[in-house]
Amino acid sequence: MCALTAGVGREKALETLKKYNSDPFHIRHGLTVSAVMDWFAKDLGHGDEAEFWSLVGLMHDVDFEKWPEEHCVKAPELLREAGFTDEFIHAVCSHGWGMTGTQERPELEMEKVLFAADELTGLIGAAALMRPSKSTKDMELKSLKKKFKDKKFAAGCSRDTIAQGAELLGWELDTLLEKTLRAMAEQEDAIEAAVAANV
Repeated sequence: MCALTAGVGREKALETLKKYNSDPFHIRHGLTVSAVMDWFAKDLGHGDEAEFWSLVGLMHDVDFEKWPEEHCVKAPELLREAGFTDEFIHAVCSHGWGMTGTQERPELEMEKVLFAADELTGLIGAAALMRPSKSTKDMELKSLKKKFKDKKFAAGCSRDTIAQGAELLGWELDTLLEKTLRAMAEQEDAIEAAVAANV
């Protein structure tokens, strides 16, 4: 039995996300992190909670476009109003731990995965755009590691947060990089289909 409940289905969640986000970049990021979280749920043995993980990924930046200075602080109000549960709100806000004004700390494995993978999906996405294929499917771990080490590349993606996320999970950094790259490659077609349908 699934212990985690969002309180809201995917259709209402997407409607809420689009209510506060109009930039296609932010919509794409939400859909990307959603697909990656779905992959991680199944990979880590939490398949029965995959929908919850996916919805947390979708909604994690719900307040960022309109209230960047209140990121993860404004979110509870917006999510509560839409009908999301307290456990869902905690999961969303915990990804801003140490970076925003939120006091929520990642406790569950799902929250730690979101904290670790959020910034990393941005780095992988930027690295994919530099490739002739524009795809993650033919990207190798060594190529990603090179981009990770180049602090000038996709400078907005915090390497410290990614490394801290791996530490929270008790993983080697390479394990986090490899798993997240595989998640994005395996979910790439689904992400592109979701973007086309929702932007």
